[in-house]
Amino acid sequence: MRIKARANKICKILKTTYPNVKTQLNHKNPFELLVSTILSAQCTDRQVNSVAKDLFKKLATPYDFAVARNETIEKLIRPTGYYRNKAKNIKNCSALLVEKYKGIVPETLDELVKLPGVGRKTANVVLGVGFGIPGIAVDTHVMRISKKLGLTKNNDPVKIEFDLMKIVPKKEWSDFSLRLICFGRAICKARNPLCTSCPMYELCLYI
Repeated sequence: MRIKARANKICKILKTTYPNVKTQLNHKNPFELLVSTILSAQCTDRQVNSVAKDLFKKLATPYDFAVARNETIEKLIRPTGYYRNKAKNIKNCSALLVEKYKGIVPETLDELVKLPGVGRKTANVVLGVGFGIPGIAVDTHVMRISKKLGLTKNNDPVKIEFDLMKIVPKKEWSDFSLRLICFGRAICKARNPLCTSCPMYELCLYI
């Protein structure tokens, strides 16, 4: 089976299995989504949502974060792990948003990835979920499952992103990422995959 035909079949199965997908990160605006996505590194969405609920009550805007002490932010986000580095990135990111963008989150990938703590994955999440601009966010689930399903042979997230962009219809990019994440969490688990329940069992190269 040619790779584009394989990708189309996988897209159809995922769409049937997960027809309505959305990010599990609670947010009210693109800035909250940006901060929550930064916090989600090496942390569950549930934990991020628990922290974010109180965090955004105390620090609501880029300006609030920009003028807050590092220690204040660290204390508020500590349960998400790697809190010192995350606090530094969020504060610096917020300061740049205030200085360069008047506190408004930019809507292009090139601008987003220049913000402290923002890589392509985070940028694509913000674009897709926050602004409805298609983007493939490559997290650990997307990396692992794309290889298992024969959609890429690469290990580098950026190379995987470009591989998927070539074979997945652009309008499906954002939802494709979310669906693969749902699939990875529910069925194709890293440690104990539920292969007998997998709707893509016949397409898997690792069985």
